[in-house]
Amino acid sequence: MSDPRLSREDPESDPQLAELGHRLRAERAVPRPAFRGDLGRRLSAMEARGSGVSLRAIKLRIAALASSGGALLALAFAGVLGAGPLA
Repeated sequence: MSDPRLSREDPESDPQLAELGHRLRAERAVPRPAFRGDLGRRLSAMEARGSGVSLRAIKLRIAALASSGGALLALAFAGVLGAGPLA
């Protein structure tokens, strides 16, 4: 059976949900101006220095994570078949 709380009805039709939505939009947390200014200066400095991660480094990380993930999946599959090192 379906849960009535998970219905796909328009949330505006429920006054409690509509009020909650309006309150969440109105009381949204906003970072302090000092934090935003500091963040902007740091990002500008990083861009000016050219620091950051190169595309080659990103591709290398993706390849390393994909290959290690594949090896772990192969090891788990071998364990399920009863032929792995932990079988």
